[in-house]
Amino acid sequence: MAHCIVPQAEEILDKEFKVLDKGFVRLIDYYGSDERIVQAARVSYGNGTKTVSEDAALIDYLMRHQHTSPFEQVVFTFHLKMPIFVARQWVRHRMGRMNEVSGRYSIMKDEFYVPEESCIARQSKNNKQGRDDEPLPKEEAQNVQKEFIEEQEKAYSSYSKMVESGLAREISRINLPLALYTEFYWQMDLHNLFHFLKLRLDSHAQYEIREYAKVILEMIEKVCPMATASFENDMNNSVTFTKEEMAALKEVLSGKANPLDGKKLKRFEEKIKTGIQL
Repeated sequence: MAHCIVPQAEEILDKEFKVLDKGFVRLIDYYGSDERIVQAARVSYGNGTKTVSEDAALIDYLMRHQHTSPFEQVVFTFHLKMPIFVARQWVRHRMGRMNEVSGRYSIMKDEFYVPEESCIARQSKNNKQGRDDEPLPKEEAQNVQKEFIEEQEKAYSSYSKMVESGLAREISRINLPLALYTEFYWQMDLHNLFHFLKLRLDSHAQYEIREYAKVILEMIEKVCPMATASFENDMNNSVTFTKEEMAALKEVLSGKANPLDGKKLKRFEEKIKTGIQL
């Protein structure tokens, strides 16, 4: 099985793609491609795949039927720079392998995230863990930015003084805020990366992590365009229904009343709305 080289991917290797105000994503390395997925599938399936004549059709078949192991043959390594609060969401995806800069060994950089005015909003009334769609008025947003910057400068000044006084770095860093930028190398196979993207591209995910997910999606499309197209069609831009919701959908399509009510009805209607928007 030959080593996979993708010219479009080679063009973006080690290049920084900016995210947020000071962050970035770099594709450090990749192992495999659409070709590797197809090779792995045909070894596993043998004569069973001969009815699928084209690679794109085979990949789409694998995606639709959740035959995930061939996608695990493709692996990506990224260098990421992001605010700590985003990184803490990131590490919840436990199938990734991560090596992060250490504040015990290194002096942390004076780099903090300050959201743009358009990203500063009140707490959402409908989403308990998210912000409102409508940003604050310009002057209010600028006041929030100013307060962020002042507090960040104060925290870093205190950190610097402690380090310069000889206090241990692992102690000096304690009061640094979540807005501080961190960096790490992150490696994940394509199957689990698609799962990550499905969750983090969702409109309910926090804005900041969605911005990183968008860039990563564009990068993996360079390496695996056919697999990414299948992901977009079969996973990212699709809606799934529970057994109970499917029964309700049949009732509605036959002209009968929807048997669902309360929260179940609300979730069902949200899925229908999402499907129409897609």
